[in-house]
Amino acid sequence: MLIACVVAGTAAAAPASPAFRTRLFTFVDRSRTITVAGRRVPRTLETLVRYPASGGPLPLIVFAHGFALAPATYSRLLSAWARAGYVVAAPAFPLEKADAPGGPNESDLVNEPTDVSFVISRLLNLDSRRGGVLGGKIDPARIAVAGHSDGAVAALAVAYDRRFRDPRVRAAIVLSGAELSGMGQFPVTGPPLFAAQGTADPINVPATTAAFFGRAHRPKFLLWLVGASHLPPYTTQEPELEIVEDATVAFLDHYLKGRPLRALVEAARRAGIDRLIAEP
Repeated sequence: MLIACVVAGTAAAAPASPAFRTRLFTFVDRSRTITVAGRRVPRTLETLVRYPASGGPLPLIVFAHGFALAPATYSRLLSAWARAGYVVAAPAFPLEKADAPGGPNESDLVNEPTDVSFVISRLLNLDSRRGGVLGGKIDPARIAVAGHSDGAVAALAVAYDRRFRDPRVRAAIVLSGAELSGMGQFPVTGPPLFAAQGTADPINVPATTAAFFGRAHRPKFLLWLVGASHLPPYTTQEPELEIVEDATVAFLDHYLKGRPLRALVEAARRAGIDRLIAEP
């Protein structure tokens, strides 16, 4: 198996925030191909990484976007994680992204759990290089996966599906997600799970999240967003977006940084707006 990594040097013109920087990488997996304009080409994942300007090694989060969307759609949430002290990598899936050649193709979802693991490997390889831009930034023992919609399906598979499970993953965030067809039983010793779901989501309906959450083993948390739809609570809708930011940071801080869990309970105390099911 031949796997290649191409690093595109695209340093940001200026820090996106006083707290973090950004870098765009192009990762090429020559062991897998896609068809573009009738030609077979290597599977390529452009990946935007946000990383704190100082400190390290730090936990890594790999985030998977939804169908016909782009990582930039979730800039506010991903930036909140970076400001909280996480390295945040967001790959653009080559056939499901908004500007995919010929239009987004949802049938490619089955390939995305492997994409997420591939990005984890490439980032760890970059971090291990002396003098590299990410040298010393990533702690390989503290890795989380996260995603929304189809991306949440991919993240759930990387964390729990026997066919795709990556043992390096220590926590999973699933935003309005579902199980990949044929997933099977959840592992008894899988990583902690944080799920969020709008009660008025017409795309990935609430029963879908309730089903996989019920089958998952502890520790697990489910944040119901009362009256919320599919995408807005993770991108623009307030106060839901702020709640999701605070709750996910608190979840990650507990399981990847050893901080008290009470911050998660405090983040989800908006009567009539959210409801938290906690099974630590």
